[in-house]
Amino acid sequence: MTLHRAENTDDPERLRQIVEAAESLDHPVLFPVHPRTKKVLGQTGISLGSNVHPSEPLGYFQMIAAESHAIKILTDSGGVQKEAFYLGVPCVTLRDRTEWPETVELGANLVAGTDPQKIGEAVQQKQDGHRAGAHSPYGDGKASEKIVSELLAV
Repeated sequence: MTLHRAENTDDPERLRQIVEAAESLDHPVLFPVHPRTKKVLGQTGISLGSNVHPSEPLGYFQMIAAESHAIKILTDSGGVQKEAFYLGVPCVTLRDRTEWPETVELGANLVAGTDPQKIGEAVQQKQDGHRAGAHSPYGDGKASEKIVSELLAV
């Protein structure tokens, strides 16, 4: 789970709801805690249950490795939503909307908001994720090859 957006961290009730949802899940939740989120958790006294395993923020490659081994990703990050899509890991967006509606249309991402019941239902819902390339709206991953081919043809 990643959680850093001001709309979720600056509103203690939204933050409490997300933490409550994570605590109630059937699987352990790895939570690399963003500094903003850590500060707000400390200020508000919102505690993480035993199901939520906080860690220091992860570097990019460590984060990708963690995401690639996840059963499902819960996030309010647009970048992490896209990474989940490319990695083929189902995603639940902890916001009221996403900047990547195509991931929702393809069934790789569910927008749940911050209501604990909706988050729980989204986590339980069967999702296949999506592997980029199988009808990817972002292309086939061969853009650099095509560019080089065009440049060499000139």
